[in-house]
Amino acid sequence: MVEEEDEQQHHLSNSPKPDPEITENPIQQEEEYSWPAIRFDVPPQRTYHFSHQFRTPSNPNNFLKAVKWSPDGSCFLTSSEDNTLRVFALPESGNEYGNGYSVPADEDSYAASLVMNEGESVYDYCWYPYMSASDPVTCVFASTARDHPIHLWDASSGQLRCTYRAYDAVDEITAAFSIAFNPGGTKIFAGYNKLVRVFDLHRPGRDYNQYSTVQGNKEGQTGIMSAMAFSPTHNGLLAIGSYSKTTGIYREDNMELLYVLHGHEGGITHVQFSKDGNYLYTGGRKDPYILCWDIRKSVDVVYKLYRSAEYTNQRILFDIEPRGRYLCTGGQDGFVHIYDLQTGQWVSGFQAALDTVNGFSFHPFLPMATSSSGHRRFLPPDDGIDELHLSGHENCASVWSFSVASMVENNVEIYGDDHNSQYCSQTL
Repeated sequence: MVEEEDEQQHHLSNSPKPDPEITENPIQQEEEYSWPAIRFDVPPQRTYHFSHQFRTPSNPNNFLKAVKWSPDGSCFLTSSEDNTLRVFALPESGNEYGNGYSVPADEDSYAASLVMNEGESVYDYCWYPYMSASDPVTCVFASTARDHPIHLWDASSGQLRCTYRAYDAVDEITAAFSIAFNPGGTKIFAGYNKLVRVFDLHRPGRDYNQYSTVQGNKEGQTGIMSAMAFSPTHNGLLAIGSYSKTTGIYREDNMELLYVLHGHEGGITHVQFSKDGNYLYTGGRKDPYILCWDIRKSVDVVYKLYRSAEYTNQRILFDIEPRGRYLCTGGQDGFVHIYDLQTGQWVSGFQAALDTVNGFSFHPFLPMATSSSGHRRFLPPDDGIDELHLSGHENCASVWSFSVASMVENNVEIYGDDHNSQYCSQTL
């Protein structure tokens, strides 16, 4: 314990500090760059493909759980059943998204630049919101695993920066089930069983503020806090999903519960706000629908987006493209489905794998995305492990390049609709 605390103090000076110029006016910086208008009516091209490095002789049934792009778009991070986090750097040629690169089916495009083992099953992970590969101090991400404290990893070296530890009533370390950085990048919010603990990013160790999600009169949000997301508009709202099939909306500053949303068939596995912060999208385990909520009313579901998820226990993550108009989600059918958030209608889809597509993440500013696939398989007791043969398109990660509209079409979309962030609020 003494050595661990000494290591934390050594890395304390390297803890990321948000740039005042960034945190003071983030909306202004976003408006300086207009994202390319992606054409979803044209199937994307598989630019890079990874499968072999996720399978080893000792664990041929290994599968991916999730994938997330870094905020600066320089790399993406995967989580897999072998308790390992892998960082894949995007090659410089990856910026040339129309280069027509083809991937051989029998080999990986390239190896992961960093491999970090957690020792136990990874519950959740998230990037530091102001991460930049050009600034090593900010190049970090946090992860939480079973029976482990929250770890802050260095994404440039793969070293453990520091830990954030929570203890239960018998003074044993208890693991967080979900984690998220606040928009200012100064705190880590962690979800536990009927509890949320808030850690100061610059004070690793066992110091934290604790908030109960259940009030004294048994009202509130029960169960394990399984997913969380902050509103991107810096309005101080936090959404937390629970395995009790509910989603709570809280105030970030004092964790006051504003209201609870009901309607899912299974425990909540993913929550995400729209780009304008007015709508919330929630998904549940073994629940075939993503629900859209207007958090200004919070009474009824605005619409439902279908995805094939009725027969898999795998957590299926979705993502909203940077312009804020389209949502993409995987499913157990191996397809990625694309929905127009303006209307709630299905737009198109494409096959990303021969297995459950459990993760999908858009590049923050290029017309690219990455997907992850796979799910747990169970063999009969009489069958040997050699009977399990998976193809390279089942448990895999892929990078996709989308076609973009012409500059004329792009300008019409941007200025004709007044502002990107108003796509949902104008018509829903």
